[in-house]
Amino acid sequence: MAHINEAGIRKIHEICDRYANEKTPLMMILSDIQNEYGYIPLEVQQLVSERTGISVAEIYGVVTFYSFFSLEPKGKYIIGCCLGTACYVKGAQQIIDKFSEILGIRAGETTADGLFTIDALRCIGACGIAPAVTINGKVYPKMTVDKVAAVVEEYRAKEV
Repeated sequence: MAHINEAGIRKIHEICDRYANEKTPLMMILSDIQNEYGYIPLEVQQLVSERTGISVAEIYGVVTFYSFFSLEPKGKYIIGCCLGTACYVKGAQQIIDKFSEILGIRAGETTADGLFTIDALRCIGACGIAPAVTINGKVYPKMTVDKVAAVVEEYRAKEV
């Protein structure tokens, strides 16, 4: 989406117009754009600003504040590693480190092949099954460092 084509511009305008009668439409607009494209780069934020009259600064502030919005494209498989207190004390940092080692990327990065993104999450509300990892919504409870390689292979096998 580095350079938005006419169809992309029309789609973004359509999303903005969908919420024209809302008092505070920004979160809904950004959510729809994130769902449609997977990320919200600066040029899209500028289009939203022009269409809605909301400043780019405000839009950028919202996009960077909420972790579910992204400025960069994410991988096909988003590995969410919970680093909340319960998960952290049960070894979550070692788990995210193992994912990083195997995939060759750090938290917040995407593999060159576009398959995996690692996200460090603050709390996913799964304290009873800590440490927890999610991949595209599927929860892996009581994750251990020893299980990480098998989980990665599970998703790589889907691509063959």
